[in-house]
Amino acid sequence: MTSASAGLIVLLLFVVFAVIVIVRTVRIVQQQTSLIIERLGKFSRTLEGGLHFLVPFVDKVRANVDLREQVVSFPPQPVITSDNLVVNIDTVIYYSVIDSKSAVYEIANFIQGIEQLTVTTLRNVIGSLDLEQTLTSRDQINAQLRGVLDEATGKWGIRVNRVELKAIDPPRSVQDSMEKQMRAERDRRATILTAEGVKQSAILTAEGDKQSQILRAEGSAQARILEAQGQSRAITQVFEAIHRGKPDQKLLAYQYLQVLPQLARGDANKLWIIPSELTEALKGIGSALGGKEIEDPTDKWVDTGEVMPTAFDETTLEDPAQALAEARDQAAGASAEAEGHATKSQWRTQTSGRPAADSAEDQASALHDSELHTSGDIDHGA
Repeated sequence: MTSASAGLIVLLLFVVFAVIVIVRTVRIVQQQTSLIIERLGKFSRTLEGGLHFLVPFVDKVRANVDLREQVVSFPPQPVITSDNLVVNIDTVIYYSVIDSKSAVYEIANFIQGIEQLTVTTLRNVIGSLDLEQTLTSRDQINAQLRGVLDEATGKWGIRVNRVELKAIDPPRSVQDSMEKQMRAERDRRATILTAEGVKQSAILTAEGDKQSQILRAEGSAQARILEAQGQSRAITQVFEAIHRGKPDQKLLAYQYLQVLPQLARGDANKLWIIPSELTEALKGIGSALGGKEIEDPTDKWVDTGEVMPTAFDETTLEDPAQALAEARDQAAGASAEAEGHATKSQWRTQTSGRPAADSAEDQASALHDSELHTSGDIDHGA
Protein backbone atom coordinates (compact mmCIF):
# COMPACT_ATOMS: atom_id res chain seq x y z
CA MET A 1 0.00 0.00 0.00
CA THR A 2 1.44 3.33 -1.03
CA SER A 3 1.43 6.44 1.06
CA ALA A 4 -1.12 8.05 -1.26
CA SER A 5 -3.62 5.27 -0.68
CA ALA A 6 -3.12 5.45 3.08
CA GLY A 7 -3.65 9.19 3.04
CA LEU A 8 -6.90 8.78 1.08
CA ILE A 9 -8.27 6.26 3.55
CA VAL A 10 -7.44 8.53 6.46
CA LEU A 11 -9.17 11.40 4.72
CA LEU A 12 -12.27 9.33 4.16
CA LEU A 13 -12.34 8.22 7.77
CA PHE A 14 -12.01 11.83 8.88
CA VAL A 15 -14.89 12.88 6.67
CA VAL A 16 -17.09 10.12 8.02
CA PHE A 17 -16.18 11.06 11.58
CA ALA A 18 -16.93 14.69 10.90
CA VAL A 19 -20.33 13.81 9.47
CA ILE A 20 -21.15 11.68 12.49
CA VAL A 21 -20.09 14.45 14.84
CA ILE A 22 -22.17 16.99 12.99
CA VAL A 23 -25.19 14.70 13.04
CA ARG A 24 -24.88 14.06 16.77
CA THR A 25 -24.24 17.71 17.49
CA VAL A 26 -26.99 19.47 15.53
CA ARG A 27 -30.61 18.66 16.33
CA ILE A 28 -33.76 20.22 14.84
CA VAL A 29 -36.83 19.71 17.04
CA GLN A 30 -40.33 19.91 15.49
CA GLN A 31 -43.13 22.05 16.87
CA GLN A 32 -45.18 20.41 19.69
CA THR A 33 -42.35 17.91 20.21
CA SER A 34 -40.06 17.58 23.18
CA LEU A 35 -36.67 15.78 23.40
CA ILE A 36 -35.33 14.43 26.69
CA ILE A 37 -31.51 14.85 26.73
CA GLU A 38 -29.27 12.83 29.06
CA ARG A 39 -25.61 13.62 29.61
CA LEU A 40 -23.53 10.65 30.60
CA GLY A 41 -26.70 8.75 31.60
CA LYS A 42 -28.22 11.56 33.67
CA PHE A 43 -31.06 13.91 32.75
CA SER A 44 -29.63 17.07 31.34
CA ARG A 45 -32.37 19.18 29.75
CA THR A 46 -35.49 19.18 27.64
CA LEU A 47 -35.34 20.47 24.10
CA GLU A 48 -38.37 22.23 22.64
CA GLY A 49 -39.04 23.10 19.02
CA GLY A 50 -36.19 24.71 17.10
CA LEU A 51 -32.41 24.27 16.36
CA HIS A 52 -30.25 22.87 19.14
CA PHE A 53 -26.59 21.78 19.53
CA LEU A 54 -25.47 18.80 21.57
CA VAL A 55 -22.13 17.65 22.84
CA PRO A 56 -21.17 14.73 20.65
CA PHE A 57 -20.70 11.41 22.39
CA VAL A 58 -21.69 13.06 25.66
CA ASP A 59 -25.30 14.11 25.24
CA LYS A 60 -27.87 11.49 24.28
CA VAL A 61 -31.54 11.74 23.32
CA ARG A 62 -33.50 9.61 25.78
CA ALA A 63 -37.07 10.05 24.44
CA ASN A 64 -39.03 11.95 21.87
CA VAL A 65 -42.33 13.04 23.42
CA ASP A 66 -45.32 14.27 21.40
CA LEU A 67 -47.00 17.18 23.19
CA ARG A 68 -50.20 17.17 21.12
CA GLU A 69 -53.52 15.84 22.51
CA GLN A 70 -53.67 12.10 22.07
CA VAL A 71 -56.65 9.78 21.75
CA VAL A 72 -56.49 6.22 22.92
CA SER A 73 -59.30 3.66 22.81
CA PHE A 74 -59.25 0.72 25.20
CA PRO A 75 -60.85 -2.66 24.39
CA PRO A 76 -64.20 -3.64 26.03
CA GLN A 77 -63.86 -4.38 29.70
CA PRO A 78 -66.34 -6.61 31.62
CA VAL A 79 -67.85 -4.71 34.55
CA ILE A 80 -70.41 -5.96 37.10
CA THR A 81 -73.23 -3.63 38.10
CA SER A 82 -74.89 -3.43 41.50
CA ASP A 83 -77.73 -5.71 40.30
CA ASN A 84 -75.18 -8.43 39.34
CA LEU A 85 -75.27 -7.94 35.57
CA VAL A 86 -72.08 -8.11 33.51
CA VAL A 87 -71.77 -5.33 30.94
CA ASN A 88 -68.94 -4.68 28.51
CA ILE A 89 -67.82 -1.05 28.35
CA ASP A 90 -65.54 0.56 25.77
CA THR A 91 -63.77 3.72 26.89
CA VAL A 92 -61.99 6.48 24.98
CA ILE A 93 -59.40 8.69 26.72
CA TYR A 94 -58.28 12.13 25.49
CA TYR A 95 -55.01 13.16 27.13
CA SER A 96 -51.98 15.37 26.58
CA VAL A 97 -48.42 15.44 28.02
CA ILE A 98 -47.72 18.59 29.96
CA ASP A 99 -44.39 17.49 31.53
CA SER A 100 -42.11 15.43 29.32
CA LYS A 101 -39.62 14.67 32.11
CA SER A 102 -42.30 13.28 34.44
CA ALA A 103 -43.90 11.29 31.60
CA VAL A 104 -40.53 9.62 30.91
CA TYR A 105 -39.11 9.17 34.39
CA GLU A 106 -42.17 8.85 36.68
CA ILE A 107 -43.73 5.84 34.95
CA ALA A 108 -42.37 3.26 32.59
CA ASN A 109 -45.41 3.22 30.25
CA PHE A 110 -48.00 5.87 30.97
CA ILE A 111 -50.40 4.50 28.29
CA GLN A 112 -50.62 1.17 30.05
CA GLY A 113 -50.90 2.92 33.40
CA ILE A 114 -53.83 5.02 32.12
CA GLU A 115 -55.55 1.90 30.78
CA GLN A 116 -55.32 -0.03 34.01
CA LEU A 117 -56.33 2.98 36.06
CA THR A 118 -59.37 3.47 33.79
CA VAL A 119 -60.44 -0.16 34.20
CA THR A 120 -60.21 -0.15 37.99
CA THR A 121 -61.92 3.24 38.33
CA LEU A 122 -64.66 2.17 35.94
CA ARG A 123 -65.36 -0.96 37.95
CA ASN A 124 -65.59 1.08 41.14
CA VAL A 125 -68.00 3.57 39.59
CA ILE A 126 -70.22 1.04 37.79
CA GLY A 127 -70.28 -1.28 40.80
CA SER A 128 -72.34 1.32 42.70
CA LEU A 129 -74.91 1.69 39.91
CA ASP A 130 -77.55 -0.64 38.54
CA LEU A 131 -78.09 -1.33 34.85
CA GLU A 132 -80.72 1.36 34.38
CA GLN A 133 -78.54 4.00 36.01
CA THR A 134 -75.52 2.83 34.03
CA LEU A 135 -77.37 3.27 30.75
CA THR A 136 -78.79 6.68 31.65
CA SER A 137 -75.90 8.22 33.64
CA ARG A 138 -73.09 8.42 31.11
CA ASP A 139 -72.27 12.04 31.86
CA GLN A 140 -71.97 11.29 35.57
CA ILE A 141 -69.71 8.28 34.91
CA ASN A 142 -67.54 10.30 32.52
CA ALA A 143 -67.11 13.08 35.06
CA GLN A 144 -66.12 10.64 37.83
CA LEU A 145 -63.65 8.84 35.60
CA ARG A 146 -62.06 12.05 34.43
CA GLY A 147 -61.69 13.34 38.00
CA VAL A 148 -59.99 10.16 39.22
CA LEU A 149 -57.72 9.80 36.16
CA ASP A 150 -56.69 13.45 36.11
CA GLU A 151 -55.76 13.32 39.78
CA ALA A 152 -53.81 10.05 39.41
CA THR A 153 -51.95 10.99 36.20
CA GLY A 154 -51.05 14.49 37.35
CA LYS A 155 -47.81 13.29 38.90
CA TRP A 156 -46.94 11.53 35.63
CA GLY A 157 -47.06 14.80 33.74
CA ILE A 158 -50.27 13.70 31.98
CA ARG A 159 -53.47 15.72 31.81
CA VAL A 160 -56.67 13.80 31.05
CA ASN A 161 -58.87 16.18 29.06
CA ARG A 162 -61.94 14.00 28.53
CA VAL A 163 -63.24 10.48 29.11
CA GLU A 164 -66.03 8.99 27.01
CA LEU A 165 -67.89 5.69 27.27
CA LYS A 166 -68.04 4.56 23.67
CA ALA A 167 -70.34 1.59 24.19
CA ILE A 168 -72.20 -0.16 27.01
CA ASP A 169 -73.25 -3.65 25.99
CA PRO A 170 -75.50 -5.54 28.43
CA PRO A 171 -76.01 -9.31 28.10
CA ARG A 172 -77.98 -10.60 25.12
CA SER A 173 -80.88 -11.77 27.27
CA VAL A 174 -81.12 -8.36 28.87
CA GLN A 175 -81.04 -6.71 25.44
CA ASP A 176 -83.95 -8.89 24.29
CA SER A 177 -85.92 -7.96 27.41
CA MET A 178 -85.15 -4.29 26.87
CA GLU A 179 -86.28 -4.50 23.26
CA LYS A 180 -89.54 -6.16 24.31
CA GLN A 181 -90.07 -3.53 26.98
CA MET A 182 -89.39 -0.75 24.52
CA ARG A 183 -91.72 -2.32 21.96
CA ALA A 184 -94.46 -2.67 24.60
CA GLU A 185 -93.96 0.95 25.64
CA ARG A 186 -94.21 2.15 22.07
CA ASP A 187 -97.34 0.03 21.53
CA ARG A 188 -98.85 1.52 24.67
CA ARG A 189 -98.11 5.04 23.48
CA ALA A 190 -99.55 4.26 20.06
CA THR A 191 -102.71 2.86 21.67
CA ILE A 192 -103.05 5.91 23.89
CA LEU A 193 -102.58 8.26 20.95
CA THR A 194 -105.14 6.29 18.92
CA ALA A 195 -107.62 6.40 21.80
CA GLU A 196 -107.08 10.12 22.23
CA GLY A 197 -107.63 10.61 18.50
CA VAL A 198 -110.86 8.60 18.61
CA LYS A 199 -111.93 10.57 21.69
CA GLN A 200 -111.26 13.92 20.02
CA SER A 201 -113.05 12.73 16.89
CA ALA A 202 -116.11 11.65 18.90
CA ILE A 203 -116.12 14.93 20.82
CA LEU A 204 -115.88 16.97 17.64
CA THR A 205 -118.62 14.87 16.00
CA ALA A 206 -120.88 15.30 19.03
CA GLU A 207 -120.17 19.03 19.07
CA GLY A 208 -121.02 19.22 15.38
CA ASP A 209 -124.29 17.32 15.90
CA LYS A 210 -125.13 19.52 18.85
CA GLN A 211 -124.49 22.71 16.90
CA SER A 212 -126.46 21.43 13.90
CA GLN A 213 -129.42 20.44 16.13
CA ILE A 214 -129.30 23.82 17.86
CA LEU A 215 -129.23 25.62 14.54
CA ARG A 216 -132.09 23.49 13.17
CA ALA A 217 -134.10 24.11 16.36
CA GLU A 218 -133.42 27.84 16.16
CA GLY A 219 -134.43 27.87 12.49
CA SER A 220 -137.63 25.93 13.23
CA ALA A 221 -138.43 28.23 16.15
CA GLN A 222 -137.86 31.32 14.04
CA ALA A 223 -140.00 29.86 11.25
CA ARG A 224 -142.84 29.11 13.70
CA ILE A 225 -142.51 32.55 15.23
CA LEU A 226 -142.66 34.18 11.80
CA GLU A 227 -145.63 32.00 10.80
CA ALA A 228 -147.42 32.84 14.03
CA GLN A 229 -146.68 36.54 13.54
CA GLY A 230 -148.06 36.32 9.98
CA GLN A 231 -151.20 34.56 11.17
CA SER A 232 -151.54 37.08 13.97
CA ARG A 233 -151.29 39.96 11.54
CA ALA A 234 -153.80 38.33 9.20
CA ILE A 235 -156.27 37.70 12.02
CA THR A 236 -155.77 41.23 13.30
CA GLN A 237 -156.42 42.73 9.88
CA VAL A 238 -159.52 40.56 9.37
CA PHE A 239 -160.76 41.40 12.84
CA GLU A 240 -160.23 45.13 12.30
CA ALA A 241 -161.89 44.97 8.85
CA ILE A 242 -164.93 43.13 10.25
CA HIS A 243 -165.35 45.50 13.18
CA ARG A 244 -164.73 48.51 11.02
CA GLY A 245 -167.51 47.46 8.64
CA LYS A 246 -169.91 46.25 11.39
CA PRO A 247 -171.35 43.30 9.40
CA ASP A 248 -175.02 42.52 9.83
CA GLN A 249 -176.82 39.19 9.90
CA LYS A 250 -177.14 39.13 6.13
CA LEU A 251 -173.39 39.14 5.49
CA LEU A 252 -172.76 36.51 8.18
CA ALA A 253 -175.44 34.26 6.65
CA TYR A 254 -173.91 34.64 3.24
CA GLN A 255 -170.42 33.79 4.54
CA TYR A 256 -171.91 30.78 6.32
CA LEU A 257 -173.32 29.48 3.05
CA GLN A 258 -169.95 29.83 1.36
CA VAL A 259 -168.32 27.63 4.02
CA LEU A 260 -170.91 24.82 3.70
CA PRO A 261 -169.41 23.29 0.47
CA GLN A 262 -166.07 22.93 2.21
CA LEU A 263 -167.63 20.87 5.00
CA ALA A 264 -168.76 18.22 2.51
CA ARG A 265 -165.49 18.12 0.61
CA GLY A 266 -163.31 15.04 1.03
CA ASP A 267 -163.17 11.39 0.02
CA ALA A 268 -163.66 10.13 3.58
CA ASN A 269 -167.01 11.88 4.05
CA LYS A 270 -169.77 9.25 3.78
CA LEU A 271 -172.49 11.17 5.62
CA TRP A 272 -173.05 14.93 5.49
CA ILE A 273 -175.34 16.35 8.21
CA ILE A 274 -176.79 19.79 7.58
CA PRO A 275 -176.52 21.81 10.80
CA SER A 276 -179.62 23.43 12.29
CA GLU A 277 -178.09 26.87 11.91
CA LEU A 278 -178.57 26.55 8.15
CA THR A 279 -182.27 27.36 8.50
CA GLU A 280 -181.55 30.57 10.32
CA ALA A 281 -178.94 31.51 7.73
CA LEU A 282 -181.37 30.85 4.87
CA LYS A 283 -184.02 32.86 6.63
CA GLY A 284 -181.61 35.73 6.88
CA ILE A 285 -180.87 35.51 3.17
CA GLY A 286 -184.58 35.25 2.35
CA SER A 287 -185.35 38.30 4.36
CA ALA A 288 -182.47 40.10 2.66
CA LEU A 289 -183.77 39.19 -0.81
CA GLY A 290 -187.52 39.82 -0.45
CA GLY A 291 -188.59 40.27 3.12
CA LYS A 292 -188.82 43.39 5.17
CA GLU A 293 -186.74 43.93 8.23
CA ILE A 294 -186.71 46.82 10.65
CA GLU A 295 -183.41 48.47 10.39
CA ASP A 296 -181.56 49.50 13.47
CA PRO A 297 -180.62 53.17 13.17
CA THR A 298 -177.32 52.43 14.94
CA ASP A 299 -176.52 49.47 12.64
CA LYS A 300 -174.81 51.44 9.92
CA TRP A 301 -171.39 51.53 8.37
CA VAL A 302 -168.92 53.32 10.54
CA ASP A 303 -166.06 55.21 8.98
CA THR A 304 -163.11 55.06 11.33
CA GLY A 305 -160.83 57.16 9.23
CA GLU A 306 -158.07 55.92 6.98
CA VAL A 307 -158.69 52.34 5.95
CA MET A 308 -155.65 50.09 6.07
CA PRO A 309 -155.18 47.78 3.11
CA THR A 310 -156.44 44.31 3.99
CA ALA A 311 -156.85 40.96 2.35
CA PHE A 312 -160.56 41.71 1.63
CA ASP A 313 -159.86 44.65 -0.69
CA GLU A 314 -159.82 42.52 -3.81
CA THR A 315 -162.61 40.12 -2.69
CA THR A 316 -165.74 39.95 -4.96
CA LEU A 317 -168.98 38.68 -3.44
CA GLU A 318 -170.95 36.10 -5.40
CA ASP A 319 -174.56 36.46 -6.53
CA PRO A 320 -177.00 35.31 -3.77
CA ALA A 321 -179.14 33.36 -6.25
CA GLN A 322 -176.13 31.48 -7.50
CA ALA A 323 -175.01 30.78 -3.95
CA LEU A 324 -178.49 29.46 -3.14
CA ALA A 325 -178.41 27.16 -6.17
CA GLU A 326 -175.01 25.81 -5.14
CA ALA A 327 -176.32 25.19 -1.61
CA ARG A 328 -179.32 23.24 -3.01
CA ASP A 329 -177.03 21.12 -5.19
CA GLN A 330 -174.76 20.39 -2.22
CA ALA A 331 -177.75 19.41 -0.09
CA ALA A 332 -179.12 17.09 -2.82
CA GLY A 333 -175.71 15.43 -3.23
CA ALA A 334 -175.40 14.93 0.51
CA SER A 335 -178.87 13.40 0.70
CA ALA A 336 -178.13 10.97 -2.14
CA GLU A 337 -174.84 9.96 -0.52
CA ALA A 338 -176.61 9.39 2.82
CA GLU A 339 -179.27 7.18 1.14
CA GLY A 340 -176.56 5.13 -0.58
CA HIS A 341 -174.73 4.71 2.69
CA ALA A 342 -177.93 3.63 4.41
CA THR A 343 -178.64 1.04 1.69
CA LYS A 344 -175.18 -0.51 2.12
CA SER A 345 -175.61 -0.59 5.89
CA GLN A 346 -178.99 -2.32 5.54
CA TRP A 347 -177.52 -5.02 3.29
CA ARG A 348 -174.63 -5.67 5.64
CA THR A 349 -176.75 -5.99 8.76
CA GLN A 350 -179.54 -8.24 7.44
CA THR A 351 -178.28 -11.20 9.49
CA SER A 352 -177.66 -9.17 12.64
CA GLY A 353 -181.03 -7.48 12.96
CA ARG A 354 -183.17 -4.60 11.76
CA PRO A 355 -182.30 -1.74 14.13
CA ALA A 356 -179.24 -0.58 12.21
CA ALA A 357 -181.13 -0.38 8.92
CA ASP A 358 -184.04 1.40 10.58
CA SER A 359 -181.65 3.89 12.05
CA ALA A 360 -179.99 4.54 8.68
CA GLU A 361 -183.38 4.92 6.96
CA ASP A 362 -184.57 7.24 9.70
CA GLN A 363 -181.46 9.37 9.27
CA ALA A 364 -181.91 9.49 5.46
CA SER A 365 -185.60 10.38 5.90
CA ALA A 366 -184.75 13.05 8.40
CA LEU A 367 -182.15 14.51 6.07
CA HIS A 368 -184.63 14.44 3.16
CA ASP A 369 -187.33 16.15 5.25
CA SER A 370 -184.86 18.72 6.41
CA GLU A 371 -183.83 19.38 2.83
CA LEU A 372 -187.47 19.75 1.72
CA HIS A 373 -188.20 21.97 4.66
CA THR A 374 -185.17 24.10 3.90
CA SER A 375 -186.12 24.36 0.21
CA GLY A 376 -189.66 25.35 1.16
CA ASP A 377 -188.42 28.04 3.46
CA ILE A 378 -186.11 29.38 0.81
CA ASP A 379 -188.91 29.42 -1.81
CA HIS A 380 -191.24 31.05 0.61
CA GLY A 381 -188.65 33.69 1.42
CA ALA A 382 -188.02 34.27 -2.26
